[in-house]
Amino acid sequence: MACSTIEPPPTTTTVVQSGIAALHPDILETHILTRLDGPTLASASCADTKLHALSTQPDLWITICTSTWPSTSTPRLLHLMSSFPDGPRSFFSSSYPILHRCTNSSTNSDPSAPPVRLISAVDIYYNEKPIISKVQETETATEWFRCSPFRIDVLDPKDVVPTSIQHPGDDDTSRKLGENISLSWIVMDTTGRRAANLSSHKAVSVERHWLSGEVQLRFASILGGDKGTTELVQCGIVVTCDGSKTGEMQVTEVSLQLEDMDGVHLMGKESLVILHKALKGQKVKKVKREHGGREGYQEYLEMKRERKERKIRLEGTLDMACLVAIGIFAFSFGVWRFAFLL
Repeated sequence: MACSTIEPPPTTTTVVQSGIAALHPDILETHILTRLDGPTLASASCADTKLHALSTQPDLWITICTSTWPSTSTPRLLHLMSSFPDGPRSFFSSSYPILHRCTNSSTNSDPSAPPVRLISAVDIYYNEKPIISKVQETETATEWFRCSPFRIDVLDPKDVVPTSIQHPGDDDTSRKLGENISLSWIVMDTTGRRAANLSSHKAVSVERHWLSGEVQLRFASILGGDKGTTELVQCGIVVTCDGSKTGEMQVTEVSLQLEDMDGVHLMGKESLVILHKALKGQKVKKVKREHGGREGYQEYLEMKRERKERKIRLEGTLDMACLVAIGIFAFSFGVWRFAFLL
């Protein structure tokens, strides 16, 4: 009996590739690519020449940007995104990663001037659903800005943003609130067409005031300072919430400040230089958005603690040296006086 040759079935990879190649571009663009999020779409663009051509369409990336960050849907920001080097696609690639121990590759000889205007696109989410979307423009060319402590407030002092979220009544529910809330703070340089996300995505700390019940959530990113590569700066974002008369949570403050490793808030001029360097020459370490910001913040706190301990030891050594010097001087003076009297 003759033996028949059985050909092996085609591999899954071959079937998938031929299937994608056989699909009409309109089907891919309308029914498949529009269902992907930004990171998945960016990965798909590297898989195939055909997919790359379809997945780099500006309209597709505008839809992804505005769905990811509702604050970017204003005509002003839509125009700004389109003016980026590769349009909204490069805006997304700059704004989506979180800055983890960001260091600056640009040097002090950088000839470009700091931006005269910063635009902040801020979005706050609860369980991944947006509850606040704001855009804030900051003029940076005035003397008042440069000589004052750097601070950007998204809400006016008397503004209150109500929500349907139940305000936490104890420390446990406050911590749970911190797990459910995420924040994006994209800062944009309108002149250089650059952007970066200064938030840690999830809160790095949650504090509840024992008397008033006010809850303060802190988000942070760590930037390279202006004193060399060993000096770091914390870009801290604070969201303050309290309870309404009916028990729902309301947001009363959303602000951003920069402080050095000694806990001193930086002035506008210093902060502008640091932000400009971070926007122009940032080196971002890829980390998980859920926990990477917190891990970087804890590393920063540990560095602050070690720095403080070194400073205390140095001050103690200097104090001891001063005491020894005073003792030697007093002894020498006593010997000289005794000899003089003789």
